[in-house]
Amino acid sequence: MTYCLGMLLEAGLVLMADTRTNAGVDNFSTFRKLHVLADQPDRRIYAATAGSLSLSQSTISLLQEQDLAGEEGRCLAKAATMFRVAQLVGEAVEQVGSTTGAALAREHIDNSLELLVGGFVGEGPPRLYLIYTIGNFIECTAEVPFLQIGETKYGRPILDRALTYRTPLPEAVKIGFLSFDSTMESNLGVANPIDVLVLPSDRKRGPLMRRIEEDDDYFREITHSWGTMLNEGVAKLPEPPWLTSKGP
Repeated sequence: MTYCLGMLLEAGLVLMADTRTNAGVDNFSTFRKLHVLADQPDRRIYAATAGSLSLSQSTISLLQEQDLAGEEGRCLAKAATMFRVAQLVGEAVEQVGSTTGAALAREHIDNSLELLVGGFVGEGPPRLYLIYTIGNFIECTAEVPFLQIGETKYGRPILDRALTYRTPLPEAVKIGFLSFDSTMESNLGVANPIDVLVLPSDRKRGPLMRRIEEDDDYFREITHSWGTMLNEGVAKLPEPPWLTSKGP
């Protein structure tokens, strides 16, 4: 299983993706799921993938080949806006899905694929999109400043409670790590290493990419502290008045 998280904030963009893939309960591997699609002064575009590994790799390779060909209107390097980037990625997903994806479906093999695509083009602000299996997509908004793909349910509650559009980047990274920790506690198919991208809205500050290994001291510290604070907080909550020794 996979978990990927994108947070679009006033201060910038944060993308996180785990690296575990599995083909059965006893066949786990590590593959990068956070990809750099463009890294130029006028555009920085990134994608996180969830679903079929073969389809995600085919889609990323197709986008890279289109860029190498340089065909006008068909490559990310010449896209005028992030909306056009999302369209091109969606078209690549649809193309791969109609060929390899259709073949997998005939053999009753998982052919799902979703991507988080974020970044900026030109002078435009950072944007974040979720591309679905058939190539359609939605855009992240300030009202709900995050998008998830993969194993999403365990890591969502803390995002709903703690994350807002005005959350500073360092705090957003902490919230993102706790979202991943909740997911890893409940699903063995999600695990470190976690790839992290932080892209500030301030163009004077470049992007930061980091891989969080299983023995990362900071990740261990905040997840352990969070678990301790949860236990202590629960202990301090009042007991149900109808479930005390003085009750019936």
